Amino acid sequence: MAPVEESYCDLLIIGAGPAGLMIATWAARCGIHARIIDKRGTKIFNGQADGLQCRSLEIFDSFGFADRVLKEANHLLEICIWNPDETGRIGRTDRIPDTIPGISRFREVVLHQGRIERFFLDSLKDYSSIEVERGVLPDQMDLDLAHIEDQKAHPVTVQVRHLTEEEATPAQKGSSLPDGMFRSNLAKDDTDDLICKSRGKEGKTETIRTKYLVGCDGAHSWTRRQLGLVMEGEQTDYLWGVMDIFPLTDFPDIRMRCAIRSESSGSMMVIPRENRLVRLYIQLIEVNNAGGSIDRSKISPEIIIKAAQKILSPYKITYDYCDWWTAYQIGQRVSNQFSVKDRIFLAGDAVHTHSPKAGQGMNVSMQDAFNLGWKIALVIKGLAKPLVLKTYQSERRRVAQDLIALDHQLSRIYSRKIINDVNYKVGLSEFKEAIEKSKMFASGISVDYGASILTTKPGSSTEEGDGTDVGPKNIHTRMLIEKQNLAENAKIGMRFPSFQVLNQSDARPWQFCHFLKSDGRFRIILFAGNLNNKNQWQRVQALAEELANDYSFLHRFTASAASLDSVVEILTIHSAPRIEVELLDLHEIYHTYDEKRGWEYDKVFVDDESYHEGHGHAYEHYGVDKERGCVVILRPDHHVGWIGELEDVQDMDQYLSEILIPQNHK
Repeated sequence: MAPVEESYCDLLIIGAGPAGLMIATWAARCGIHARIIDKRGTKIFNGQADGLQCRSLEIFDSFGFADRVLKEANHLLEICIWNPDETGRIGRTDRIPDTIPGISRFREVVLHQGRIERFFLDSLKDYSSIEVERGVLPDQMDLDLAHIEDQKAHPVTVQVRHLTEEEATPAQKGSSLPDGMFRSNLAKDDTDDLICKSRGKEGKTETIRTKYLVGCDGAHSWTRRQLGLVMEGEQTDYLWGVMDIFPLTDFPDIRMRCAIRSESSGSMMVIPRENRLVRLYIQLIEVNNAGGSIDRSKISPEIIIKAAQKILSPYKITYDYCDWWTAYQIGQRVSNQFSVKDRIFLAGDAVHTHSPKAGQGMNVSMQDAFNLGWKIALVIKGLAKPLVLKTYQSERRRVAQDLIALDHQLSRIYSRKIINDVNYKVGLSEFKEAIEKSKMFASGISVDYGASILTTKPGSSTEEGDGTDVGPKNIHTRMLIEKQNLAENAKIGMRFPSFQVLNQSDARPWQFCHFLKSDGRFRIILFAGNLNNKNQWQRVQALAEELANDYSFLHRFTASAASLDSVVEILTIHSAPRIEVELLDLHEIYHTYDEKRGWEYDKVFVDDESYHEGHGHAYEHYGVDKERGCVVILRPDHHVGWIGELEDVQDMDQYLSEILIPQNHK
């Protein structure tokens, strides 16, 4: 055998799907020494997940590549609901908007997972030297419990093997069509077989020592199995097939998102894709052996399209070209833990599995990683206390539990035969209501993190999360007074919404959240109110003096050699007429100065009329008083952490002191 190499890194990511790439993107933006490995030899080129919800697009925008997604994707605007009538013939029974109007500046789109991975990979290349190391298989893992409290230590050890090209290429299931069966839960995990095969070859073996590890290695997660964690829940007997085809059909809504239930042949969903492709999710009621084990040999593209033809009858559907297909059995499970000793974490399908009914696919997985990535990065950099890592399980496991509950309801309704409903109209109403209810959750906008050191809500962190205690340890922080009424529509615990404002310096209209870049910084959003009011002007300037003071928390949490906004950035929105306020009259902490680049012109905004795009009415939409304003502190993932008055500087300090580590000991 070849000699074993040894290497060190701050963060090791196992799995280069969307969740793993999201973690890697955070590492790139925050300057973390990270590695990402994947046992497969190539990225995804077709198929797999495809739906992108509002919150995911907002996140992509914060990383700078939402525009690429929107240009290539198909945009979903309407859901058509089809049910059988009293004679058994299917017909359109309702039309509803795909995305709830007004909840986000983005709407749901569909684009296959391979393109999403490409955008992530391009972003990594632009911002770092991180590259996906493909054909690399984890073999052994160890956690040194004696050194987990030492932030300079590398207590996680992973031995990896570098596979041959043949080993790193997933097997296809006896068809010339590309399929995703190797990722399906109907397929046996091949990790153990690959480990055995690679041990019999003269391949390269490497020992990686890392401070933190994140397993994003899917439903068959090797990382989860090494940790001995358990997936809790149930495997249903609902079997579904999936196809991406160019449909040859007379079905009138084939370019609409559809939810279709037949009388006795099962249900299906229609998702119109980019480039004239259409994805069909089709219930396979004839393949399952009376609720027993699934015979994979019976599943083929021909079987799946025949099931679709029965459901759509009397309409016709077939295809000449199939781009990709797979099949899966619905499993609704959540891991009993999302982390071990706050050194090893799991995200995405590694800790929760569900059907595609709620349109979550890769969305919840990426949002797991979005929640976790900045926390690990700030702890590694010595900016945040390790305690923040505990909030990952508390926040995201609760989301997963809520998702499984919704998915269970949707799967039951989709799979129920209409003919068994006691009241036909009640059955139709229940189907529509379930779809309507799922839309808000699916969007990602409704995620509401419970009380913790990051979220100053009243109540118990154990009750509002998954049971993990992540509340503040300082009695003064626990006594911070909630002032949600100052910004009624910027809910503490929820993501900060976006509305149109104008740049004070050049009058250009922007969606405000365009400036909330995902770079690891906390943000103080100053609603400065009416700057034409003398008393209000004095309040705003007095706040600036306190923040600019050498002994303020801004200076304390920022290293002497770093710019004052490198850890906590201040962004301002005022409500006075734009033409009556001069940017340079404001204290310079609101528009910092650089000796080489001059004044910063993208930090002060105004809620005013645009020449061409109307008035955003941001203060009204945020629920903030236009005269007095307020202060909102955002976490690096854009969720609201604290709200208070301009005079509440001590409370701002107390909130951030529970999270951040002093860098400047003046």
